Amino acid sequence: MAGSAQDNDEEITGINVTPLVDIVLVLLIIFMVTANFIVRETVEVDLPRAANGGETVQGLVNVVLDKEGKLFFDGTEVSEADLSVKVAEQVAKDKDTRAIISADQSIPYGRVMKLIDVVKGQGVAKFALNIEKDVAPTAPRG
Repeated sequence: MAGSAQDNDEEITGINVTPLVDIVLVLLIIFMVTANFIVRETVEVDLPRAANGGETVQGLVNVVLDKEGKLFFDGTEVSEADLSVKVAEQVAKDKDTRAIISADQSIPYGRVMKLIDVVKGQGVAKFALNIEKDVAPTAPRG
């Protein structure tokens, strides 16, 4: 009987991790469910490849020109006149509005330049052209 009294006075050396695991699993499930709502709808575009493209941050305005020549502003299809209006509204809200322009590589160069001109004409000073990064740069031969 004396031995059982000493067992009660010892320090607790084990930690029950079951509540911690439960909380982590609940947080994981919440993340998995809400991740679908965070992702925006995208338009499939075959981007041109470049080996030495710079990394860009996500801009406030996303303009896409697909292979059929349809314009998209932040995922919704718009006409060229509507694009001008929407870009002007964004610039009115924030003077430092940036644009990321994505165009299918099969679109003629002049059409892409016209799109850039529309965006710059509404006051967007900083913009980036979206590319798909090439795996290995090709060395210039000389």
